[in-house]
Amino acid sequence: MTIREMTEQNEEKILSPFATKSKDTKGRQHSISPCDMRTEFQRDRDRIIHAKSFRRLKHKTQVFLAPAGDHYRTRLTHTMEVSQIARTIARSLRLNEDLTEAIALGHDLGHTPFGHTGEFMLDKICTFGFHHYEQSLRVVDHLENGTGLNLTEEVRDGILNHAGDNEAKTLEGKIIKLADRIAYINHDIDDAIRGGIIKETDIPSDCIKVLGTTHGDRISTLIFDIVEASTGKNEIAMTPEVFGAMKELRDFMFRTVYVNSRAQEENHKSQRVITMLFETFMEKPSLMGDIYSDIERFGLEQTVCDYIAGMTDNYAIHKFNEIFVPKIWLNN
Repeated sequence: MTIREMTEQNEEKILSPFATKSKDTKGRQHSISPCDMRTEFQRDRDRIIHAKSFRRLKHKTQVFLAPAGDHYRTRLTHTMEVSQIARTIARSLRLNEDLTEAIALGHDLGHTPFGHTGEFMLDKICTFGFHHYEQSLRVVDHLENGTGLNLTEEVRDGILNHAGDNEAKTLEGKIIKLADRIAYINHDIDDAIRGGIIKETDIPSDCIKVLGTTHGDRISTLIFDIVEASTGKNEIAMTPEVFGAMKELRDFMFRTVYVNSRAQEENHKSQRVITMLFETFMEKPSLMGDIYSDIERFGLEQTVCDYIAGMTDNYAIHKFNEIFVPKIWLNN
């Protein structure tokens, strides 16, 4: 018996009847031989971790634009926090932790530079629209390594359906939607306090009463509530009181941080960067480098959208300066 087969056998003994078992995966778009050591979901997790698009997340904005401080979250640290929260919930509910982790690590691979401002602008200027969760699926299906990562159907489903009104088919995928929200609400509060946008005393007292007074208390309360409300059920649930407090806390963050705060003062500039790069690449595709094969496969507009969405904050600013800022002439 291989190590993989032993792991699959252990899943049958240990995991909940509602868990997604590795051996029951619906498979990949392109069949591959089984690994003797890793289950299919473990292989997906590893493929994502080794992807270039995953490494680029370290220089993509979470809330604070291209932050210079060492302790502000980036899209990569956000992803790691989502993974930690989601794995804790999955493990406590005896769901498939490997599947949960793979979805968590891949859920934001398609996010734009400059956070949701970049997503807003691409959605506005692309004729077919833009949503980061759909782009994340494009990354793992087509763009990474030129051919995609060929992930399992369960991981692909979780990535696509982690945001908005979408609903994942597995409980592991449904965990990611809540874990994503738990992570960004709480770490964005931490960053906003660090940045002087809000004070601890600004947090609504009703939320503190239900969720707790510290960053750790609030995350623990939310996790415990999901586990207690979901145990023994074929669903991922929360109690009305705790869910309501989380929603109120999210509304508070939109009022004070996400819209019209000092953290967003540079948004109009980043929007202009995205717009000017898009218009210029549409007129002069050669400025994107040797990507004519992508244009043949996907069309010009989709290729421009993919190229910009894949940029880090720093690279978008670099390309903008390279194209639009005059260079000083030095002739010694």
